[in-house]
Amino acid sequence: MSCCAPGVEAAADNVQTPEHDDETLMAASHRLKDGTCQIELNVPDIHCAACMATIENALKRLDNVETARVNFSTRRARVTFRPGAGRPSDIVRGIEGAGYRAFLLDPEADSGGDRTLKALTRALAVSGFAAGNIMLFSVSIWSGADAVTRDLFHWISALIALPAVAYAGQPFFRSAFSALRHGHLNMDVPISLAVVLAAGMSLIETINHGAEAYFDASVSLLFFLLIGRTLDHLMREKARGAVRNLARLAPRGATRIMADGATEHIAIAEIRAGMRLELPAGERVPVDCIVETGRSDIDLALVTGESVPEAAEPGTQLLAGATNLTGPLIIRAEQRATESFLARMITLMEAAEGSKAGYKRIADRAAAIYAPAVHLLALFTLIGWAMLTGDWHAAVVNAIAVLIITCPCALALAVPIVHVVASGRLFSEGVMMRDGAALERLAEVDTALFDKTGTLTEGRPRYVGQIAGDPEAASVAAALASLSRHPLSRALAESVPATRFAGEVREVPGEGIEGIADGQVYRLGRVGFATGSDSDDAGHSMVWLSRDGTPLGGFGFADPARADAAATIAAVKRLGLKTGLVSGDRPAPVKALAEEVGIADFQAGLSPADKLAAIAAAGDRVLMVGDGINDAPALRAASVSMAPSSAADIGRNAADFVLTRSGLGAVPFAIALARRAALKVKVNFGLAIAYNAIAIPLAVSGQVTPLFAALAMSSSSILVTLNALTLNFGQAGRPASRAHAARLHPAAAE
Repeated sequence: MSCCAPGVEAAADNVQTPEHDDETLMAASHRLKDGTCQIELNVPDIHCAACMATIENALKRLDNVETARVNFSTRRARVTFRPGAGRPSDIVRGIEGAGYRAFLLDPEADSGGDRTLKALTRALAVSGFAAGNIMLFSVSIWSGADAVTRDLFHWISALIALPAVAYAGQPFFRSAFSALRHGHLNMDVPISLAVVLAAGMSLIETINHGAEAYFDASVSLLFFLLIGRTLDHLMREKARGAVRNLARLAPRGATRIMADGATEHIAIAEIRAGMRLELPAGERVPVDCIVETGRSDIDLALVTGESVPEAAEPGTQLLAGATNLTGPLIIRAEQRATESFLARMITLMEAAEGSKAGYKRIADRAAAIYAPAVHLLALFTLIGWAMLTGDWHAAVVNAIAVLIITCPCALALAVPIVHVVASGRLFSEGVMMRDGAALERLAEVDTALFDKTGTLTEGRPRYVGQIAGDPEAASVAAALASLSRHPLSRALAESVPATRFAGEVREVPGEGIEGIADGQVYRLGRVGFATGSDSDDAGHSMVWLSRDGTPLGGFGFADPARADAAATIAAVKRLGLKTGLVSGDRPAPVKALAEEVGIADFQAGLSPADKLAAIAAAGDRVLMVGDGINDAPALRAASVSMAPSSAADIGRNAADFVLTRSGLGAVPFAIALARRAALKVKVNFGLAIAYNAIAIPLAVSGQVTPLFAALAMSSSSILVTLNALTLNFGQAGRPASRAHAARLHPAAAE
């Protein structure tokens, strides 16, 4: 339940200092079709849902703002405004007036490291070191040290604690000061009060040779809270990485062909519809375009996720992010970079991420209730004891005890500690958890959707044999294939023994390879290129060999299912989940794979947007397992997502869980463990609530000192930690071994 910490970051990642003049802000805005404008600002000081609500409410009060949405993970505010109804600079001032910094985005800037994580890690290390050493002196004091020794240990503790509190407490102190300066409360205010008052009272007690000091309470409190805040920051940064890495796929520029035939290199932002561009082999398509001249093979993994390249020829439409493999092309731009496929993919990912608002609403309610309640309770304790006894010292001590004992440490650890233990257990079984909140969502899923290529299959074409023709044709085909860079040719050359082709050879981009020997023309490639026929086997990826136009043989390729795919699907079904297959591949191979692994519901030929629609149609508790770059929006949009270790970088970054070992057996294990973890979280919340129900009345009635309050708070944290550690025991949900998988689903072993 940690909250915002404005000012923690000395500087923000990927930002530049904005000029607050309207002209600069309008230039950075994007005009929409309805006449409104949209601008994105980096707000680096966002650290919780209460921060988001504060900024959104401040912006919505402005006359010219139509909508305002703050993204928790990317730390951006997207604002739609009417240019004529007010000044754009009012938007920046509105954010700053709420207590947060705002910057224009600078997509070219490099982050240069995570300053916030470094600051939190240093604060955590300092508080942990200080707490450990102070506890050693406290044990000696509790053991009955005499007055002189006690005073000495108190002074040594003060020398350790006061600098540690001043340094490690900065994230909380800055947040609390910013909130108070702008006239509102957050959960860091009572935390800061408890720490400062405990340290201050301890110093007074030490100066006056008092029997008790509470330095250990103040430093331990910071240590426990910093653990939760650091874990929260790490999880959020993992989510932000997916969008950043996807943006890096876009080329920085392109070569433009002028009207007089001359060429010039231009930045990608300068490309406009209608421009003619050169696209050499090996480069990515910069914007959505149409091929004007040339032929080549295009890697469309970004679009469809399939490993088999497609042919490009004049008239073929290409999407930004695809890779030109074999031949140079002249293309004509159809869209600007900001409106092309890659930009739409990034928008889909950010929109899908921002749509998960359930946790935001819960955090908003907690933030709205917790801080005022704790302050009122401590205030009533202070006033009540002062009025009843007239002893202001006792009143202050009891109020401090209330602030400490009501610290939400147990509640704050109730979820993160379960995530930490579950993360370790998952990692030992080959699953890396990237988002702790996803563990809760995984426990609630009722549907599991799987991608085909690279997920249920191995993700690379494999030669399955000669389908038709003369068996001796295979060696000739392999000899030609060994001279080609095409993935299917490589698979054929690696599988069939071949001799050197004695003749001239040339590769025809987008078609195949042609060789001339003894006056005869051999062609290996697509059926139309090799034989002139339009027919093809829709169930296989096929390569044909011909001699002078006469077919000599056809060679089939397939992407085989993973060895444990069928057993995994069967295990997922036993957990009570519905299963489905969503793929960008052709219907025939998708149907064949679905039947092989035991999935009845399958969809083929889906684009990234189609997969989003399929996820939406499946409900709001969907697990998506995919690997390709094209799966990234679907992985982000699903309630929870997984990607195998062989997935593209974007797919791994977009997924909540990454399977670090080959195979899919860890999928049902993760689901089963998530359900156990959800139960542990509920038990932890029960323990925390029971602790508060007992401890708060004792603190208010003056039955506990601040030191005892810190011990009680720590004990409640230990209880929830021990409960979480029980996740390391038990075998439920362990992935089936290969032999056990064969018994569960004999077809998987065949």
